[in-house]
Amino acid sequence: MALPEAFNINGTRTADENTLAEDRILPEVLRDTSFITRVLCLFALGRPDLEAHWESLQTEEAFKNVRERLCSILTNTITAAGLLLATSGVFVTTISPVPYLDYTSPAPYFLLFISLMMAMIAMLTSGLSMMRWLYADRQGTQEQIKPGGYFLSSYLLSMVMPIFYAGLSLNCFIFAMLVAGFNSQSTVCHILTAVWLVAYVISVGPMSIEFMWRFTKCLKSR
Repeated sequence: MALPEAFNINGTRTADENTLAEDRILPEVLRDTSFITRVLCLFALGRPDLEAHWESLQTEEAFKNVRERLCSILTNTITAAGLLLATSGVFVTTISPVPYLDYTSPAPYFLLFISLMMAMIAMLTSGLSMMRWLYADRQGTQEQIKPGGYFLSSYLLSMVMPIFYAGLSLNCFIFAMLVAGFNSQSTVCHILTAVWLVAYVISVGPMSIEFMWRFTKCLKSR
């Protein structure tokens, strides 16, 4: 009498082993994703596909590492958003203490107000994402993204949006100060603002170029 497949000792794979092997394979719906989804993957996961992330959902230890890393990022995002919220709030609710840097003129004030609102949204989305990841489990996460489509997009957006809003808030604040500095009547203020702008371009430019290079390279390798 043949043994059941689950207890086969003849060197063949059991039913449980076959199921486990199938679960490790990235589903077809997650392999052939749209361009927008690949962009979200690159921002959220660091690469424009889900293969490595799906592999990390196969074991509890790997999933724990993913969860701890994302919670750390969200914690830093909440801290940055809180600082931006406090700083933008001070600038929006007060007048300039010096006459040569008027940030209450329409353009800088509008940018400061946008920065304030984006910081609020960043704190809200970061807090909600933090709560989601603190109580997330491996199997539930797999079941959420396995269908793809809207469920996958919402999953990726929960990682991307807090950082996006915090980054937008920071850039609005920077450009508000740049506009106020270049509109100043002080030559020293103009020079300092120009130096700040050069430092900003030098810092952000290479990272943006590297990001586009990585994305283009990953797309060509598919």
